[in-house]
Amino acid sequence: MTSRERIIKAIRKEKVDRIPVSPWGLGKLAPDSDIAKELISKTDILMETFSGVDPFWGEYINQLEQVGEGLYQISTPVGVFQWRIEKTDITQAMREFPFKSPEDAERFLSLPYKKPSPTAKYFHQMRDYIGDEGLVLVGIPNGVCLPASFFSPEDFCLNWALNPSLIIKLTEVGTERVISMVEDLCKEGVDAFRIIGGEYVTQQLGPKGVEALLKPYDTPLIETIHRYGAIAYYHNHGKVKRFLPDLRSLGIDALDPLEAPPWGDVNLKEAQEMIGEDVCLVGNLDDMEILNKIDEEMVKKIAMERIKDLKPIGFILAGTASGIFGEKAARNFIALAEMMAN
Repeated sequence: MTSRERIIKAIRKEKVDRIPVSPWGLGKLAPDSDIAKELISKTDILMETFSGVDPFWGEYINQLEQVGEGLYQISTPVGVFQWRIEKTDITQAMREFPFKSPEDAERFLSLPYKKPSPTAKYFHQMRDYIGDEGLVLVGIPNGVCLPASFFSPEDFCLNWALNPSLIIKLTEVGTERVISMVEDLCKEGVDAFRIIGGEYVTQQLGPKGVEALLKPYDTPLIETIHRYGAIAYYHNHGKVKRFLPDLRSLGIDALDPLEAPPWGDVNLKEAQEMIGEDVCLVGNLDDMEILNKIDEEMVKKIAMERIKDLKPIGFILAGTASGIFGEKAARNFIALAEMMAN
């Protein structure tokens, strides 16, 4: 059984020859290094690619003006709004968000939307690169990523409390744009998507937010993916135990990273009893705190303890999808895959 077959069968809740062990990408490894090649060949790797476009901005992304160091703005039919990005040699961060007020959001909505042209070329290039050694997914946002990433975290929460109709409208618009992009990508042969954004709601807004912003909008997104026979893989960090039935109701095929305490609150046996017949569980080992720090024998011991009471169907042993692990974690992923094969 190839790694690609093993992962897909696990996601489909079918019998596999062994539990897949799936790092999320190559972390900080150089793609052409020997350890990266070994990680790909000896584990069941999950690789993410990009659609080449921003579905929220559409073609307006090409009309952004840089008006200062890290300062950007765009003119709309009802006014200008701007934001600031600060960069260092190592990283970058949003220091001033595009939406500072509901009026900024209305300015964004006043822009006549021109649909972008996503491309599946990065997906197919990655498929060619790893072959059947893993599963390639296109990373996409859900609709709530529009208000949640254009407002600051504080303003996102405040506007949900004070102006919920605006957050719902932005989520609806965002979902429509993402669905359109997904349909184009599916027609180009993309067969797996990883959806981010759920944690903005589960971790910041709570149950009422889930009912209003995830169920009505992520469900049709996932239905669209399934209509083309593709996989809908869902990402949601944090303490998700109480939300597992809600996430299952979206119709997702797989869920990561299911963090164990103290970083999350997920016990795999409990999670499998709650949603395992419908959803493939992915994760439960922390990339940085376990896989990248602890010696191989202890990592194996922790992994075996986590999975000892699990049914061997519908589960992928993985990290927390940080994408920033190093060689030590890579070696531990390889050791876990070898352990599962014996």
